[in-house]
Amino acid sequence: MSGKPTPMMQQYLALKREAGDALLFYRMGDFFELFFDDAKTAAGVLDIALTTRGEHGGEPVPMCGVPVHSAEGYLARLIKGGCRVAIAEQTETPEQAKERARREGTPVSKSLVARDIVRFVTAGTLTEEALLEPRRANLLVALAPMRDGVGLASCDISTGRMELEDCTADALDAALARLGASEIVAPEDWEGGAAETIARPRADFRSEDGEARLRAIHEVATLDGLGSFSRPMLAAAAGLIAYLDHAGRGTLPFLLPPVARGSGAHLAMDAATRASLEILEAQGGGRAGSLIACVDRCATGAGARQLAEDLSAPLADRMAIEARLASVQHFHADPLLRADLRALLRQAPDIGRALGRVVAGRGSPRDLGQIRDGLTEAQRVREMLSASADLPALLRDTGAALGGHGALVDHLARALVPSPPTERGQGNFIAAGYDHALDALRETSGNARKAIAALEARYREDTGTPSLKIKHNKVLGYFIEVPAKHGDKLMAPDSGFTHRQTMAGAVRFNSLGLHEEATRIAEAGAHALAAEEAHFEQLVGEVVATREAIAATAAALARIDVCAALAERAVEGDWARPEMREEACLEITGGRHPVVEQALAKAGERFVANDCRLGSDDRLWLIGGPNMGGKSTFLRQNALIMLLAQAGSFVPATSATIGLADRLFSRVGASDNLARGRSTFMVEMVETAAILSQATERSFVILDEVGRGTSTYDGMALAWAVVEAVHEQLACRCLFATHYHELSRLAETCDKLSLHHVRAREWKGDLVLLHELARGAADRSYGLSVAKLAGVPGPVIKRAKAVLDRLEKGREQTGGLGAGLGELPLFAATLQAEEEEGDALREAIEAIDVDALSPREALDTLYALQAKARATDT
Repeated sequence: MSGKPTPMMQQYLALKREAGDALLFYRMGDFFELFFDDAKTAAGVLDIALTTRGEHGGEPVPMCGVPVHSAEGYLARLIKGGCRVAIAEQTETPEQAKERARREGTPVSKSLVARDIVRFVTAGTLTEEALLEPRRANLLVALAPMRDGVGLASCDISTGRMELEDCTADALDAALARLGASEIVAPEDWEGGAAETIARPRADFRSEDGEARLRAIHEVATLDGLGSFSRPMLAAAAGLIAYLDHAGRGTLPFLLPPVARGSGAHLAMDAATRASLEILEAQGGGRAGSLIACVDRCATGAGARQLAEDLSAPLADRMAIEARLASVQHFHADPLLRADLRALLRQAPDIGRALGRVVAGRGSPRDLGQIRDGLTEAQRVREMLSASADLPALLRDTGAALGGHGALVDHLARALVPSPPTERGQGNFIAAGYDHALDALRETSGNARKAIAALEARYREDTGTPSLKIKHNKVLGYFIEVPAKHGDKLMAPDSGFTHRQTMAGAVRFNSLGLHEEATRIAEAGAHALAAEEAHFEQLVGEVVATREAIAATAAALARIDVCAALAERAVEGDWARPEMREEACLEITGGRHPVVEQALAKAGERFVANDCRLGSDDRLWLIGGPNMGGKSTFLRQNALIMLLAQAGSFVPATSATIGLADRLFSRVGASDNLARGRSTFMVEMVETAAILSQATERSFVILDEVGRGTSTYDGMALAWAVVEAVHEQLACRCLFATHYHELSRLAETCDKLSLHHVRAREWKGDLVLLHELARGAADRSYGLSVAKLAGVPGPVIKRAKAVLDRLEKGREQTGGLGAGLGELPLFAATLQAEEEEGDALREAIEAIDVDALSPREALDTLYALQAKARATDT
């Protein structure tokens, strides 16, 4: 490839310019080839051999390739490796390329098959079964910043579900944390986009385009019937659809009518809270050790995806929560129904994702078979629920969406074989008896093959060559092959055989009889494949015509699966149905941390349950005690119990009465965020600031060891001020764990605060952690005992004990670290004093008659005001 690039390389380079930063999969026969830097990147990610092909610009061209038939597995690894891929397919056959060359007057021998990029494969635009995680949604999110906020459009194109919402700029991180997008697109000129955001042209994010595209896709004259959508929502929808159009090269995937998400319909949680509570992912990464891994007993992938959404966005409406709880209760009370139903659900294919592939034009006969089988199971589930007495409203409503597909299921059952293949190019997926003409073609093809077998036997006898065989390949078609030593016999002019090819050890021939039979087979096979393809397109058309009803059935199956799975989990863990209240309370008896309890059970150990009772008269608990005593676990378990309850689940407790929360905040543990240049203490303060500025009276807050990342005096001062602010200003339910014993003095001035501690005892010089919560302040921190448990060497412990004795003696003499704190005015009184001082200065300024002052009097007045301001500061 030195000098001028070859036509193939010119074609490749032109397609690569279109692909941009995506890796270009360039189809060459049975392989997708990659060149230049794309090849280097892919070879590194896929761990495959990197070779070279010719030269370009005087340098060898790096090259690697993957087989077309196994490309999905390689694509999955590339996508997980953070790559985007452009698929360049051949858009004409070699014969068509030669015919085009003849028309254009170019040499036929140099004709190049036309190729074009047919699709971009990205993390958020996957539909293939092999590329998706069955139990996790795959969301693409588009962001559209506007003056009054940010619009968000999210879509899982594997199922078609689309949601639109808007939020303020400061709430964007929380919204994105809830969605957990695989891919995010935003306008290219927006400074608020994260580093991993894909920049797209600003012109793609016009709200009027979003409205027009949605109307066109769903064939409606107005969006009023679909919901009320703000301009930011529509702008985000425009950006999302434009990106899908780009990725599909003009072909849009399956999109259901968009759903508008209200801002107050769900329990709000910021990114820090989600990470702290490990809802969908453990802090170490991965699903293991997370809440969903502990709770998920779903029989289907669709149910697991719905459960993940429920836990990510718990409800804030009591009636909706009670509807879910009643459905879980129904399955909880009927173990036979629950077992039979879950057995049915395990057999149900993922019809939502199969439908997504079919509507997107990437479907296979197997997908049609999955839709047939899934709808059949849905009808059986519906009949099973209908036979159950006292069915709750939610199950009645979802059950109604399971039927209505009888005609389609019957047609698919008659048309398809029981187990259709994933590829339709080889045919054999239309059932016998469905199309008599197709059956006749298959019979012709089958008879011809029998004729070829008879022909082979006759030729062996006529030539006296028992080793003669009739074979087939893609290049020669059918041919006769004999060992080389028998070749001369068939070479004779009157033999009736025509020489075709001489191999190292064999000779190949043709004959008139073989040619006639091969032609019959080819014609019958081609006509049969064409007939099957026509039937496939017809069946796809029928499925597409009822896509929204099928999607509703898929969603109903997922919801029923979640309810039955939560009932299964409740029975397994002896969980209780929570009683939901509107007033701000939290009364939990025998509460347990579900993840920790499960881990202890596997180790053969017992979890120590604890009670928690927060109400209007006692809404802030200050909890002390030693490290490893269970403070953090207690805090988290109560937050998780509230989250599970508002998601519509039973909870790990003997009983629970839970007042609805509008927001849930968790500041439990922190780590350095080096990527943003933040220390542990800075992360802690940012999270604490978010709580103090966003929590309301209806919120639930858990705070652990506020102030521990700085000096003792600074830390305790901050902890003291935060406790007062939560008590006086926020007036919300709060669990506050601390090692600062001095904070216990706040119980004297904060009437809604009570003191608690996790119990521990020393026995024969060793610390015994009881993990029990008791009322009252902790008597000591047991820090040295915990250090001994951790394996700190004895001499270090001994030295630390001597230092501690000296410090405690000094504390007794001076009044300790908290000396004088009892005389401090309350937080509210401090704020009022500051306001009064500010008001006095303002009044003095307002009293000045500026027009009546001489220059000298004005200067004196200014000096007086300055002195007054300085006095206020001190």
